[in-house]
Amino acid sequence: MPVVKQNRMSKKPLILITNDDGYKADGYNRLIKLMRPLGDVVAVSTLESTSAMGHAVTMQTPLRLNKIKEEEGYTEYLSNGTPADNIKLGKHLLLNRMPDLVVSGINHGSNAAINIIYSGTMAAALEAAMDGIPAIGFSVDEYGQHPGLDHTDEVILKITKKVLADGLPKGIALNVNIPKKSDKPLKGIKVCRQAEAVWKETYEERTDPFGRKYYWMSGIFLDGDQRPDTDEKALKDNYVAVVPSQVDFTATQLLNTLKF
Repeated sequence: MPVVKQNRMSKKPLILITNDDGYKADGYNRLIKLMRPLGDVVAVSTLESTSAMGHAVTMQTPLRLNKIKEEEGYTEYLSNGTPADNIKLGKHLLLNRMPDLVVSGINHGSNAAINIIYSGTMAAALEAAMDGIPAIGFSVDEYGQHPGLDHTDEVILKITKKVLADGLPKGIALNVNIPKKSDKPLKGIKVCRQAEAVWKETYEERTDPFGRKYYWMSGIFLDGDQRPDTDEKALKDNYVAVVPSQVDFTATQLLNTLKF
């Protein structure tokens, strides 16, 4: 697999893009369009949807990469791996230097609150953050094949340019969630905490054509967090929610009190 030949003397940032909704997804293609004027772009998409894969990586099946487009300042690949795989493939196989920025998305659906744990979109961003690469996961709070995205451009460019200029601390990625498009303009951007909201799952028992039982998961999203500075509250109030997220899961408040 030949590497993408970036000019080391170029002053353009090198931007690596991935997603978890597949290469045909509206959000992914819009993010590529927004990033291309900002630097040299390499995009590695999942072949199909890998939503809710979390930080899964592929270890028991062959990984495959196919180049599907190459233009001045832009190269695009398809991968049969996960979003986290795609960042690893980009770092180790496709680029001849570390990217200046990783962006993931635009995810079709919110990744606020506990959704970050299940999110392939944010797994890609956190995979990059572990290596000290500034990274952002973008999501819009609307599900479906063709969510409204016209209102996302300005805020995505504003946040991206800020991170390109100032960077982020090692191990930190931004979880950016944008409200669903409405007839009202976005009120602005809020830096928030992750809401203590969870999914309450249910499993419906069904029977396949051969008479065998199987189960289909569904559920409802429960947000009982009344704090005023959460990502869920920001979205409800029509603000873009930005949560600085980290890969260190240590409960530091227990380090000096937990005894055995």
